Amino acid sequence: MFETLTDKLGAVFNKITSRGVLSEADIDSAMREIRVALLEADVSLPVVKDFTAHIKEQALGEKVIRSIQPGQMVVKIVHDELVKLLGGDDSALLLNAPAPVVIMMVGLQGSGKTTTAAKIAGLLKKHKRVLMASLDIYRPAAQEQLSQLGHQIGVDVLDIVKDEKPLDITKRAMQKAKTGVYDVLILDTAGRLQIDEMMMDELSDVKNIAQPTEILLVADALICQEACNVAKAFDDKLSITGLVLTRTDGTSRAGAALSMKMTTGVPIKFLGTGEKLDAIEAFHADRIAGRILGQGDVVSLVEKAMETVDREQAEKEMQAMMKGKFDLNDLLSQMRSMKKLGSMGAIAAMIPGLSKFKAQIEQAGGDEILKKQEAIILSMTPKERQNPDIIKASRKKRIASGSGTEVSEVNKLLKSYEQMASMVKQMGKFGGIKGFAQILKRGSFGNMPFGPHQGKRF
Repeated sequence: MFETLTDKLGAVFNKITSRGVLSEADIDSAMREIRVALLEADVSLPVVKDFTAHIKEQALGEKVIRSIQPGQMVVKIVHDELVKLLGGDDSALLLNAPAPVVIMMVGLQGSGKTTTAAKIAGLLKKHKRVLMASLDIYRPAAQEQLSQLGHQIGVDVLDIVKDEKPLDITKRAMQKAKTGVYDVLILDTAGRLQIDEMMMDELSDVKNIAQPTEILLVADALICQEACNVAKAFDDKLSITGLVLTRTDGTSRAGAALSMKMTTGVPIKFLGTGEKLDAIEAFHADRIAGRILGQGDVVSLVEKAMETVDREQAEKEMQAMMKGKFDLNDLLSQMRSMKKLGSMGAIAAMIPGLSKFKAQIEQAGGDEILKKQEAIILSMTPKERQNPDIIKASRKKRIASGSGTEVSEVNKLLKSYEQMASMVKQMGKFGGIKGFAQILKRGSFGNMPFGPHQGKRF
């Protein structure tokens, strides 16, 4: 979603950070380019003018002009202003009200509202008892869809009563949430293809009955500038408390996120990052600002790893590595763990210094290479995976044929494995990861097989 803006701003910052001194003309030129970059990203003109004016005012200050690294100071100013623009630290759901806390989902039809309701329920069920209820009696099978999604994620859904009206469903849902001692009730309201008075009146009546703590507007990031008009209409009628942007993994530009926040004044709470029920992430303004500026987002990457990686399995693998043991089964396990984190490009985008190479990594087919390597290992016998040394020419031909690859690709995989196995063996020799880290820190590698530096101290 932010890729184009990241590339444009990266080009601007490369110019100013390479200079030891910045003049007012340099800053004016940078502001013009930032303004163009934001406009091309579909950020509304009033937001762009306000944003660049704040940056220029601070950038022309004596502290920046006279600093040792004025370019870096400007980058920091842009980062801080982006954090403010995106909503600061107020993006967490308000769940401290007396139970049941009611979350009301609103939005146009087709924005992904029902799926988003289930995604949020899936996040909350880890710590809360959640009930979902569908008030959408207009879209065919909408209520059945929510029931199926609830079953998939293990969250209770209010029973469907034929011909029951939305307001009656709301009252019944409130009653069940109270008697069933649920912590959170999520109401999935009906959407329309366009905003109309009847829709808004119904939503207003539901709000009066449920008294929701959160009213979340679900908006498709692909509609860009139109998202502002949609957001304003819902906010004027319902006083929404937060935004959820869906399809942010697509070709949408950053304008929707930046402009809707400024239009409504309410924070972005979540980003929908795909179609799967776990493809949603809490919105953190500082982390997103870091991504936009190409600074990565290691915190989110670590959090995702903690959620997706099997801790017990990871501990077993770590214990084996501490002893210097590492075979192709371990390599296969690591590949699969990496795939759970997302595409190679997405992972690179979260790592400082690598984010600017995301496009190249994707063009090089990093994900396809992982798939091929997994297929190669799966084409081996259990004995071959445990003892790669026995894999000679005839076995390589058989493995290549079985995996639909070339012998050269089998050789590359085995070469990579040998390098990793050698490093793991050295870790075991030096007392595990901590001992190995100390060796790296001192710059003394002894007899480690690292090419031209083997046996040298440097």
